[in-house]
Amino acid sequence: MNRLINWCCFVLFVMAGSSLNAAERNIIFFITDDESPTLGCYGDKAAVTPNIDAVAADGTLFVNAFATTASCSASRSVVMSGLHNHLNGQYGHQHSFHKFASWHNVVSLALPRVIAGSGYRTAQIGKYHVAPEEVYRYETYLKGDGRNAVQMANNCRNFIKDSSDDRPFFIYFGTSDPHRGGGTDKTSTLELKADLFGNKPNKGSFEGVEEVFFDPEDVPIPTFMTDTPETREELAQYYQSCARIDQGVGRLVEILKEAGVYDKTLIVFTADHGMAFSGGKTTVYEAGLRVPFVVRNPYEKNRGVRSTALISHIDITPSLLDFAGGLDQNANAPKNIVNADKYWKDRGENLKDNRGPKLTSYQGKSWINVLGKSAGEHWDSIFASHTFHEIQMYYPMRVVRDEKYKLIWNIAHPLPYPFASDLWAASSWQAQFRKGMDAPYGRKTVGQYIHRAEFELFDIEKDPEEGHNLALSTEYAEILEQYKAKLKAYQKQMQDPWIMKWDYE
Repeated sequence: MNRLINWCCFVLFVMAGSSLNAAERNIIFFITDDESPTLGCYGDKAAVTPNIDAVAADGTLFVNAFATTASCSASRSVVMSGLHNHLNGQYGHQHSFHKFASWHNVVSLALPRVIAGSGYRTAQIGKYHVAPEEVYRYETYLKGDGRNAVQMANNCRNFIKDSSDDRPFFIYFGTSDPHRGGGTDKTSTLELKADLFGNKPNKGSFEGVEEVFFDPEDVPIPTFMTDTPETREELAQYYQSCARIDQGVGRLVEILKEAGVYDKTLIVFTADHGMAFSGGKTTVYEAGLRVPFVVRNPYEKNRGVRSTALISHIDITPSLLDFAGGLDQNANAPKNIVNADKYWKDRGENLKDNRGPKLTSYQGKSWINVLGKSAGEHWDSIFASHTFHEIQMYYPMRVVRDEKYKLIWNIAHPLPYPFASDLWAASSWQAQFRKGMDAPYGRKTVGQYIHRAEFELFDIEKDPEEGHNLALSTEYAEILEQYKAKLKAYQKQMQDPWIMKWDYE
């Protein structure tokens, strides 16, 4: 018996020692693919997200967090650079024939580079979708099925528990859920069948996942969509995909606790942009730009906070760098900033052909000092900059939004609004499109959705569903001009080349 007691004490001592000796200020950045704030912690009663809800209850939940563009690849380049697309050079999709990539001099500011430069070991798992790899390079690339966040979490275990390296760790964890894909639901009795959103057909399950199935009759219908059987079936698939993500978050938390580093690890949960439905993804409407954003800082004493601060995806890289101790607050740049010219010259490459605008600081700013404050101030206004999704989808839009008004400038407004291939084929869209231009789609008609006004002005405080375009009303002519000037000033500040479109076309 004494031997058993001594052995147990030894095990506890070793476990305690491993926790005490573990590196401080680790970071896990968890980003999903096409997910709106459809989480229990945001008040969604249909969502099954107990693990994310628990992280939010022990951290800070931002109710006013926004992407700068509702396009997967373009958004991720903003997340990993702290710069808008028009400045980092990645205007749209990176892969295949799209060919968009960031400028080579972004290497000075890129998230994995600057975190590594602050003394971290870095790893990436799941969806990546940015280029060049040399700019956004991680030390370690872990393998995992982007549709199975539980498996992905398990595949991070050894990296998290690695005691051979005393540096703190940074993990970029990117799921492919709840992006559309995987075919359609062949069991549906409808002519237009729902996309599976990565779910296995015939109610199959991924290994290690307890799939949650949703009744189409029970899902809430967002106001930017129309309540149809097709919409309900697609939303049921979407919610199932989101529930699978939550289980991955839960498994990650378990692993962190097993390793004794849960209370030494910053956890950030967000999405690249809103849900993949027309009116959401690829638009700059609220459903496209508004994202879930939960941060658990183990060193912050105030927990369970709902913050109303306006934050943007351009803030992510400087914020994580700030947490890591590598941000020069005065310069709003890395303390150990890399000279891009020297970097590429030392590699035997000429930066001339791949140089973007001069880059010396971030366009975003750290929200670390806002954590734990329900009414903490960050931005007075946010700016959004969308130019492409797929390469054939040129439709530049610029946005300025504050707590009162939101102005959208559809720069290519004479063109019909272009659709991402998966959104065009979606049963939820086709069901209404086939009824004609006068058929309702959310707060608009199909025709109004496709053919946009040059300016869309919304009283976002009174009309959060963006149902009434005030730019068409003479009563708001003065406010329209004020926000045009505000938008133009933002474009100048953010070095947006499309500012010249005010003077011609």
